[in-house]
Amino acid sequence: MNLCLIIDDMHPSLLPMLHSIGVEGDYQPKLLAADVPAALAARPYTGLMVRSKMRVTAPLLAHGPHLRYVARAGAGIDNIDVDALAAAGVTLVNAPEGNRDAVGEFAVGQLLALLRHTVTADAEVRRAEWHREANRGEELDTKTVGLLGYGHMGRAFARRLRGFGCTVLAHDNDPAMATDGHAELVPLAELQARAEVLSLHIPYSAANHEFVNDAFLDAFQHRIWLMNTARGEVVDQAALVARLQSGLVRGAALDVLANEKLATLTPSQQASFDYLRQAPNVVLSPHIGGWTHQSYQRINEVLTEKIERLGLGL
Repeated sequence: MNLCLIIDDMHPSLLPMLHSIGVEGDYQPKLLAADVPAALAARPYTGLMVRSKMRVTAPLLAHGPHLRYVARAGAGIDNIDVDALAAAGVTLVNAPEGNRDAVGEFAVGQLLALLRHTVTADAEVRRAEWHREANRGEELDTKTVGLLGYGHMGRAFARRLRGFGCTVLAHDNDPAMATDGHAELVPLAELQARAEVLSLHIPYSAANHEFVNDAFLDAFQHRIWLMNTARGEVVDQAALVARLQSGLVRGAALDVLANEKLATLTPSQQASFDYLRQAPNVVLSPHIGGWTHQSYQRINEVLTEKIERLGLGL
């Protein structure tokens, strides 16, 4: 029986799923990040499962000489040192298939909320205010929606957008990326020339840090609505605020922020956050795009299948 150390909260279906493929899960979600190295060294773990409690780095891997895989319970791998895993001969598995449908549905809701002012209108009615004309909205079927990134999340969103009759464009930096019939793959310059809505679906990496910056936003030919269900760090938040203030960005729906630990904001982060949270054309949510009861269990299913398929649990 192989051992997998699980250091974050997981759906209770995980342990029986792992057991069914010959893996014994050691479930320790309350383990502090500082105590994980010692825990890894204490037993011959072949696997480590993590959400976002800590970064998985070369020094951490050194404490687990028996490790054969690291399982990231989610889509993003920005807290995983991929090069360190490769150097140590440790396989990385993640589960974008587990929450892609949740993100796709959520993105539709956020876009409709932007175009139809539902969040602002709700707050007004709760204050006993009744402003119909001020909340006259826009219809999605007349819009051209541009997706930056066309992996699992971008495709899930595009598949749902097709039912609205809007034009869907996508750009991905992978030259081998193929269309699936739900979006037209275009060069970045064409997306910037045609899109009226921009939705971000790129992972965070050093190369993507503040990819959406002053120059990037200024290259759009239309005033756009901007949506981010990816990672906050891919957006220069100050650049976004400046364009919301000028009207070049008509509104934004942000499920992620550059710093999501709101008690630790730097002065510049605090200034931009203060603007975003009071702006009537901004919809904010606490990184819940992929956070559903269904995805919570489906991530377990995806990770178990991948571990079994790669022979890592045998």
